[in-house]
Amino acid sequence: MAERGEVTKQIAALIAEDLDEEALARKVCQACVEELDVDGAAISVLPANPSRRTLWASDATALALEDLQFTLNEGVCVEAATSGKPVLVSDLARTSEHSRWPVFAAEVAERTPVKALYALPLHWGALTIGVLDLYRLRAGEFTAVQWQDLIGVAEVAALLLLRLRTRPGPPRSDTGVGDDEARHGGRCGTAGVDSDGRGNPALHGDGHQDDSGVRDAALSDALFGRPEIHQAVGMVLVQLGIGPEDALARMRAWAFFEQRMLIDVARDVVERRLVFTEEMR
Repeated sequence: MAERGEVTKQIAALIAEDLDEEALARKVCQACVEELDVDGAAISVLPANPSRRTLWASDATALALEDLQFTLNEGVCVEAATSGKPVLVSDLARTSEHSRWPVFAAEVAERTPVKALYALPLHWGALTIGVLDLYRLRAGEFTAVQWQDLIGVAEVAALLLLRLRTRPGPPRSDTGVGDDEARHGGRCGTAGVDSDGRGNPALHGDGHQDDSGVRDAALSDALFGRPEIHQAVGMVLVQLGIGPEDALARMRAWAFFEQRMLIDVARDVVERRLVFTEEMR
């Protein structure tokens, strides 16, 4: 068996800490950004399911990538979730990548400075419980050492998440972000603490660190569960008399048609600014 990489060892050591899912995801993402030569990271759980949610994103760009893929239902995260295999795009500008996810690739090029994307499924056996998404602002591949370490990180992170999801007792309401690291994030974002104790990156709109420490409430809302999407799905299925999968598909189609993010469409539905009708089907 190959020796564990340094980042894998860091993540494995978290088993001794009393963390919840968000705090675990934050530490995994920060370790990848700080040690594995990537510019941003995110972890989502149940990525191929309407109940999908992003546990943590290191910065605004990482969150935008998550939202784009959830809105369009295509991209590296979606492919990794459905195939159960790592998806590595060392140069997003290649024509072949545009043909795989034409809309997603075009949106990434227009909305972000990202040049390379990588997605590693977090699975145990045949069960994929999440995906670790990474990006770089330049094209390039991982070294053999970095790649082996990343594989180890994905395996250990999956085990820790599975342990949290199957341990007895009620789910914890706190996120375990009271230490110094929770207040001072990795180089892609500075973590703050909201009034409810949840950590969130404080960022400029372009994804760079904001030394003023001003928190982005919209970013925080999107990071922790996107409850508006789940609520909106329930409202749309009642409006149209369809199932949740179809309701989510209708919302995605409308978001694409309007060139908006899915989360914004969901908020319109919840606030009753948008009502789905038979004519919109």
